Amino acid sequence: MGIVGMPNVGKSTLFQALTKKTVTIANYPFATIDPNVGVVMVPDERLTKLAAQSLSKKVVPAIMEFVDIAGLVKGASEGLGLGNAFLSHIRDFDAILHVVRVFKN
Repeated sequence: MGIVGMPNVGKSTLFQALTKKTVTIANYPFATIDPNVGVVMVPDERLTKLAAQSLSKKVVPAIMEFVDIAGLVKGASEGLGLGNAFLSHIRDFDAILHVVRVFKN
C-alpha cells in the first residue's frame, strides 16, 4: 500500500505508527526522498485455531507492505519535484492511502 500526499501532511508519521520502523520525520518539505518500506504482520487469531485443528507445523500470517514516498507537488506531471520518479514508485501498488492535511500550520 503506497502512502501518498502533499509534503508535510504526516505520511512518514503515519508510516512510523503503522510499521514501528524509525524513519526521518521533519518539519520541512521532502524529508523523505527515497521510499521507506515496512512490512507488518496482520494479527488473526483464527490462524492459530486453524493450525491447531489441522496439526499444521507452520503458521504463515497475512502481511501488509507499506511504502512511504516523497510528497507530491503541483506540477509533478510536468517533471517538477520528483515528477516521473514519484509515478514510478506508485505504479505497482495494489492500493493507495492518500494522507490529507486538515490542520492550519
